[in-house]
Order: sequence, then structure tokens, then C-alpha cells
Amino acid sequence: MQPEPSFILPDKLSPKGRSATRPSSLRQRTTALNTRFRHHSATAVLRAALSENIVGNLALVSSFGAESVALLHLASMIDCDIPVIFIDTEMLFTETLVYQQEVAERLGLRNLTIIRADAAQTNRADPKGMLHKTAPDACCALRKSAPLERSLARYDGWITGRKRYQGGARAALEFFEVDAQDRVKLNPLAHWGPVDTAAYMDENRLPRHPLVARGYPSIGCVPCTSSVTQGADPRAGRWQGHDKSECGIHFVDGRVVPGPMAAATGGET
Repeated sequence: MQPEPSFILPDKLSPKGRSATRPSSLRQRTTALNTRFRHHSATAVLRAALSENIVGNLALVSSFGAESVALLHLASMIDCDIPVIFIDTEMLFTETLVYQQEVAERLGLRNLTIIRADAAQTNRADPKGMLHKTAPDACCALRKSAPLERSLARYDGWITGRKRYQGGARAALEFFEVDAQDRVKLNPLAHWGPVDTAAYMDENRLPRHPLVARGYPSIGCVPCTSSVTQGADPRAGRWQGHDKSECGIHFVDGRVVPGPMAAATGGET
């Protein structure tokens, strides 16, 4: 029987297991790792990170979105006990919540943690649940960035499913980066295109997120996700009407993108 996922308020997590590494030496290490793995496959990069401890203690952060199952499957084939963090913003599609349970059971993910924003903090910053309309950056910081930052405090780095083909700030992704909190960020699928991802999912008979067939190639929270026409930019349906393309948990060149986040989260981002 599949273990129940743990539900943790991030404030109660204690930072443990994270090694102390100077930012300069960390950037030197990621540069060396990108050189070493320049011509390696996603599987080789992920296996080295998880089995050879080349970047320390890692967690995989997943939205259980349109393409998430590919990375989750790849990681589960290497280590079913890999820590997986899922952020429940409490504004997600019901289909995403059901899909998350289905995928976790199908892949045998044994170390899944579901995190949410602190209820008291949310009530103070967004009592009517309408912050996404007036300040979407602040809403993402409140419901995603702040909880995730606390949850990652115990880790040396984290694994994402970002890919170059998704464009924008992702177009020049490397396998290894350093984030704004001086943690390693690993992007094993950086060089995969949509054909690679679809082929992997087909070959391994992985379940699709049900909203993809309904025109949602990129899936986030209900208020900020729209369907798009076939052939459009996959992320065109995110935050329509706003000058925004990232939720805030990803950074550009190791720096937090400025925005009205700190005010909504009491200074915590």
C-alpha cells in the first residue's frame, strides 16, 4: 500500500542536512559540473546527482503539471525514496490534486511532502482570496515562494523540470545553477524538447494530466491559468493580462526578480 504523503507547515521545518558552502566555490563547482556533463543525457546527470552525491542533499520540486510525470518517473527509476515536494496553493485545479495522487501511487513515490502556506499569514495578506487579481507576484510569493523557501532550508539543492524550449528566462538553462539562496538547482531536462518529453511519456506509458487534452499545455492555479490555441506558446495561458511569466520560485541569474512580494509575505520570500 502506498504510504500517505506527509503534510507539513513549512514554518515547523528545521534546517538540517544542508552543508555550508561558500557561494563563490559553489558557482565554481556548478560551472565545472556543467562542463563535465555538457554532452551527457538527462538520466546520466540525474543518476550522478542522486547516486554520487556530487551536489549534496537534494529534493525534487514538482507541480504535477502537464509534463511533470516525465521527471518524476526518471527520478523514481533511480531512487524511489527521493524527497518530492508538492506545493498546494489551495487554488489548484481539482484535476491536478487527483492527478498528483494517481502519479504518486503509480510511481511508488515513498517520500512525498505536500506543503501549504501558513494559514494565519494567508488570512492576513489575502483575507478575501483575491490577491491574484491585484498583485499576482505577491500572491505567488505568499502561496508558493515563501512556503517552498522554508521547505528547502534543509537541502543543499533542488531538482526542477524546466526546459530550454519553454523560452523566456529558461532559454539558456544549464544542467546546474545556483539559486538566490546559494543552493544548487538541477535541471536534468534542460535540453529536452516537447517531442522528447512526449516520446518518453509514450514509451513508458505514463498517465497524462487530464487538462492537457483540454488545451492546457502549462498548468498552475485556477485563476491564473487559461487554455491556449494549438501551436501557441505553451506558457501563453499563464497570467494572461499581466506582465508575468514565472511564479517566483525560479530566479534569473541567481537573483530574485523584484516585485511586490515582500509586502504580502511580511518580508519573507
